[in-house]
Amino acid sequence: MAKLAIKSDNQNQIMLFPPSLDELIPSNHVVRIVSAVIDRLDISEIMSTYKGGGNSCFDPRMMLKVLIYAYLNNIYSSRKIERMLAENICFMWLSGMSRPDYRTINYFRGKRLKNGVDAIFTQVVELLHHEGLLTLDVQYIDGTKIESSSNKYTFVWKKTIKKYDERIKHNTLALIEQIEKNHAIECEDETSAGELTVEDFTDRLERIGEKIDESELSKHETKDIKKMKEESLPKMEEYREHLEIMGERNSYSKTDHDATFMRMKEDHMMNGQLKPGYNIQISTENQFITHYGIFQRPTDTLTYISYQESFRDRYGRFSEVNVADSGYGSEENYKFMIDNGIVPYVKFNMFHVEQKGKHRDNPFLPQNLHYNKEGNYYVCPMGQHMDFVREEKRYTDSGFEQTVSIYRARRCEGCPLRGKCHKSKYNRTIEINHRLNAYKDIVRELLTSEEGMMHRSRRPIEPEAVFGQIKANGMFKRFRLKGLSGTNIEFGLKAIAHNLKKLSAMGDSRRFFERFLSLFVAICKIMRSQTCLSTFKNNLVRNHLPSS
Repeated sequence: MAKLAIKSDNQNQIMLFPPSLDELIPSNHVVRIVSAVIDRLDISEIMSTYKGGGNSCFDPRMMLKVLIYAYLNNIYSSRKIERMLAENICFMWLSGMSRPDYRTINYFRGKRLKNGVDAIFTQVVELLHHEGLLTLDVQYIDGTKIESSSNKYTFVWKKTIKKYDERIKHNTLALIEQIEKNHAIECEDETSAGELTVEDFTDRLERIGEKIDESELSKHETKDIKKMKEESLPKMEEYREHLEIMGERNSYSKTDHDATFMRMKEDHMMNGQLKPGYNIQISTENQFITHYGIFQRPTDTLTYISYQESFRDRYGRFSEVNVADSGYGSEENYKFMIDNGIVPYVKFNMFHVEQKGKHRDNPFLPQNLHYNKEGNYYVCPMGQHMDFVREEKRYTDSGFEQTVSIYRARRCEGCPLRGKCHKSKYNRTIEINHRLNAYKDIVRELLTSEEGMMHRSRRPIEPEAVFGQIKANGMFKRFRLKGLSGTNIEFGLKAIAHNLKKLSAMGDSRRFFERFLSLFVAICKIMRSQTCLSTFKNNLVRNHLPSS
């Protein structure tokens, strides 16, 4: 048997010329892309947070590189980042062997990047745009919910607070009125308990104290006044603070006032529990994140307009095309898109259902009834006119005004199709939103066109694939910083890291195809097949090779 040869692994080997960290990192490693891109950015907004003077500080550009590279490698804990700076050669290379502790890392992330992360993200996207990887002319939009770092059991609900607030005000007002009646004290205020504030109750109790001596009060009255001052009034003030924090929301968390309770699909019990979180909206193009927004509303519909306005603020213009699912298809959103010259490849709720024959061939549905525009009436399947009755103004949660037209059949009694047409004991009434229907006709034509089919096929592999990379592969399912500013910093860092990782992957793909192409060129030269070479090269570049 031949002697087994084992390579030397002497841990005490002394090197005459120790290798540098730069020699140990491959030339095509993603850490080099992170460093090169961040070196090209303007970080003046981050630098403005430093006052100068005093002891020396760590280089802000180096700190930014370390944080982005950590988020790229799914490392979000400042303590783990501190450990990587002492163990991982890529982190050591980025930091130049500097070792900021976890407190310094966390302070830089939470304070220094508060106003600078948006500018950094914008510059990265503009750099990708300059390199020809993005056009910013199309947005594939979608949203997801990410859990807050707050305690999930510290919830406050508006409906409950209002109920308890009205109850305690009603009971307190009844006691005050009874005391005023017992001692013949006139009160000029004739308002309900719900209209009175804490100050109003305080003033009335002070008026009672001024006009009545304590000796004139009964034992129960003295006890009631004491209870109102020590318990009821502080409780009213607490309820008022809760309602002020909530604003237009229905809930919030005591340990993160900006977080709203939302139903999470990724709940560990798989039953969709309500947890404090944020609604994250993103736009993608070629699976790069081009824009993002943090919202407190659990639904996507009412986030669209403010999200698009923030896109315009970031880049100075709207995109030419928007592609989104039916969660964004509302009259208000369609009007905004058309008014601003945005082509709306955005589905509405019944888009897929109405494509089915069962729905399309049903003659009793309001959208399938014949409409006479000149006479402003509908015709039912029996040929009876459904005359215009009135118009109603309705308002959405955002205050948008909708106009609904009401139409009613003249006489449904004795109609042989009545059982199939409607179940009301009165004449059939339908409600039609003509402006929304006009928008739907435009959107339906766009979505069923050849370009619309292309956008519809790309939408599931654009933002949804990015969310899969971030949440499933990146394990980014819960924020670590609190508040809108903290979540904006964290998701901004994750979005930048995602874009740089995608850029690195495209570079690897380009190098693979270039090597493969050079090999094929060599083979073709040997075989003297220039025609085959030209055809293959053109097809390869057109179909597979990423643009530079």
